[in-house]
Amino acid sequence: MRLLNAMMKRVVKNGSLTIIDPHGVSHVHGAGEPSATIRLHDPKLPLAIALNPELVVGEAYMDGRLTIENGTIRDFLKVFAANRRALRTQPSQKLLRKTLKRIKRYHQHNPVVRARQNVAHHYDLSNELYRKFLDESLNYSCAYYQRPDMTLEEAQQAKMRHIAAKLNLKPGQRVLDIGCGWGAMSLFLAEHCDVETVGVTLSSAQFGVAKERAKAQGLENKASFRLQDYRDVSDSFDRIVSIGMFEHVGITDYQEFFRKIFDVLTDDGVALVHSISRKGIPGTTGAWVRKYIFPGGYSPALSETLASVERAGLWVTDIEILRLHYAETLLEWETRFQANRAEIEDLLDEKFARMWEFYLIMSEFTFRHGKHMNFQMQLTKDIRALPLTRDYMREAEIKLGG
Repeated sequence: MRLLNAMMKRVVKNGSLTIIDPHGVSHVHGAGEPSATIRLHDPKLPLAIALNPELVVGEAYMDGRLTIENGTIRDFLKVFAANRRALRTQPSQKLLRKTLKRIKRYHQHNPVVRARQNVAHHYDLSNELYRKFLDESLNYSCAYYQRPDMTLEEAQQAKMRHIAAKLNLKPGQRVLDIGCGWGAMSLFLAEHCDVETVGVTLSSAQFGVAKERAKAQGLENKASFRLQDYRDVSDSFDRIVSIGMFEHVGITDYQEFFRKIFDVLTDDGVALVHSISRKGIPGTTGAWVRKYIFPGGYSPALSETLASVERAGLWVTDIEILRLHYAETLLEWETRFQANRAEIEDLLDEKFARMWEFYLIMSEFTFRHGKHMNFQMQLTKDIRALPLTRDYMREAEIKLGG
């Protein structure tokens, strides 16, 4: 415990954390709120946590070697979030992150085969799982809270209206939805905007649901779906939308992603990319998230994204930063997850439930207290492709019910 206590003494300056070691001895760090008490059950844990806390703590909570004695997992992660910056300034952690940054291009290398494996790891878990905590339309991305009292369903509909308005759609146009998920955006556009949509995904589970939903809604002639990598798309489109997929492209393929948009977009076309991003300089994906949640995933800095857009020859015609919207979305997801926790444990198992709640809460705090955000980036090939002012966006959003 000596090394872990020495680290915690330097790190816990906001709130308090009590650690009960494997011998039953309590070690108190900091004072005040937020506060939590944890118990370590494995004699090897103190040293392992001191060497790599961001990986080991999550693993230990998942398998029960670390339990919450006072408070909740949310309280514990709140203490962690309040002191995360101090933790990352510790010499051992700075060295670890420096090493991970040097090899992040390897972690994010996503050729087609690997991309399919990464997608299956997260998105092919169980459609029933996602139905337990997402909105009715199965939007698995940041909602748009125009009002703080919006329900999750209302905020996700608002997000789709907001994006549709930015696409400046015209009846009869063809729209490509890159990373279409369970089809929510494609179906929304086909139903409300009188356009033909083509959604592509690498998830077989999502593909099946999207096709079923199109048929059930009578939209199979307007909304089609393909089990296909975006790199294999060759036909042309008037509009392109991509929501929550760019995080999975991998930094080595950014330029290929935007070059593909350039190649399949008509000369007067418009594209909209909605993605998680990070404030400040480029970073790396946390080891626990990369190992258990999103292998191959990374939330880029705007500087990394824009450099690839520029090399692809596209115009950036609008960028909007959504700051706390994802924190509110994740809070609602976690609330719904906990309400259905028993059913989720039956569906998968208790270890999975602990992993998933850890992921949802930690992600919320990353947006609420850390450096993560979302961007919506509008792109064109032609400088004349859109009106000179943004008034058309608001007018379209109102027509769609916003």
